[in-house]
Amino acid sequence: MHEKIIGRRYLRELFGAIGIYALILTAAIVFGRTLAAGPARTLVLASPVIGIALAAWAIVRHMRRVDEFIRQSTLENLGIAAALTAGLTLTYGFLETAGFPRLSMFTVWPLMGASWLVTGLVRGCFFK
Repeated sequence: MHEKIIGRRYLRELFGAIGIYALILTAAIVFGRTLAAGPARTLVLASPVIGIALAAWAIVRHMRRVDEFIRQSTLENLGIAAALTAGLTLTYGFLETAGFPRLSMFTVWPLMGASWLVTGLVRGCFFK
């Protein structure tokens, strides 16, 4: 029962942070493009980092709330996902020198998140 309460609180905090991120991102895109180059434009266009920081805060709070077993398995999943992401991005960097199109740094976090999700699903389904 305790895990369900913690899980619901985590999802509320995380999706709240994602919602704030989406709102700030939308506002930054709409208003940032109309501003002249300079510090104000830079601040407006970088402001979605606030939502990212809130999401990171939700993840850290969740990790502090869960028991040792969940914490350990989550951190193992994250470590595996980080290794997969590092390997894939490094490999793609070599492919870029072979003529593949350059990718934005914005592709790294979705790849990391997807790797973390897949790692958790595979380890949860096959390695209980």
